[in-house]
Amino acid sequence: MLGHVLVTGGAGYIGSHTTLVLLQAGFDVVVLDNLCNSSSESLARVAQIAGRSPVFVEGDVRDAGVLDRIFNDFQVGAVLHFAGLKAVGESLHEPLRYYDNNVAGTVTLCQAMAAANVFTLVFSSSATVYGDPTMVPISEDQPVGGTTNPYGRSKYMVEQVLTDLAASDERWRLALLRYFNPVGAHESGKIGEDPGGVPNNLLPYVAQVAVGKLPVLSIFGDDYPTADGTGVRDYIHVMDLAEGHLRALEAIRSRSGACVWNLGTGRGYSVLEMVHAFEAASGRPVPYRVSPRRSGDIAICYADSSKAERELGWKAQRGLSEMIRDAWRWQSENPDGYRIGIGGK
Repeated sequence: MLGHVLVTGGAGYIGSHTTLVLLQAGFDVVVLDNLCNSSSESLARVAQIAGRSPVFVEGDVRDAGVLDRIFNDFQVGAVLHFAGLKAVGESLHEPLRYYDNNVAGTVTLCQAMAAANVFTLVFSSSATVYGDPTMVPISEDQPVGGTTNPYGRSKYMVEQVLTDLAASDERWRLALLRYFNPVGAHESGKIGEDPGGVPNNLLPYVAQVAVGKLPVLSIFGDDYPTADGTGVRDYIHVMDLAEGHLRALEAIRSRSGACVWNLGTGRGYSVLEMVHAFEAASGRPVPYRVSPRRSGDIAICYADSSKAERELGWKAQRGLSEMIRDAWRWQSENPDGYRIGIGGK
């Protein structure tokens, strides 16, 4: 085994689900999270489901002292790196925050890893590195870097840092996972997406309207060149995504360099299709209004994930009905997210 796996940002949405998958696979896990947009209650719920707990360290990935203590105190064999800011709209207004958290934070992490002789890293990248794609589905060999917002640019910059790192030292074993639009929740309803404030992503916003927490959904643009005029995205169940991280971690243990894989379903759904599917699954109306397009948004984005299927033996298993069902179960059973639990934030 690898010893401990360090999961940065492990109390967040994707990080908590991946922490669960790691624990269930028998790994010992250390979670580092500053709780700026997450809750320690997620890890308490992860422990309930898994029957065992990760070690939790509250701290920032930009804090070299905290990282050094973790590597000194635990026999860390690999790192899964989720820590970072992720709201496209916010990044347009606060680009320096995004470059500091996402880019500088990764540099600090890699410096601490190298000092501790830990060279295995799975990085949480994003399909935003493709910018406005020239064709769909998007494969890994399509051009990157034409990003439309600072969030996407920060992910692209980190990919460049890690690629340069791998080229400089053959000990590095790196997975760059470009994933599409994570949705859903664990089937237990105990953990899910708990955005602070108004959600930036579609499905939690729809769910909060359906449960009555928000009055109306804003659909940003109905004049895109798509079948119904609304944006089309590749929505992937968060548990499929978490399982993809485990497969990537296993794969890079036997290969050096920087490996890139898309994680998506290969199917796009429009915003209105998602709204109508949610109404059908929940039995609740989702009132919406059309607002102007958001700066930085693109019309159509969905994945070619055949490389991940070929090289990792991974393929998304859960369809739209499971995504909607699990998202609704989480939202309806936890209308205030983790704030009803003890120890939450």
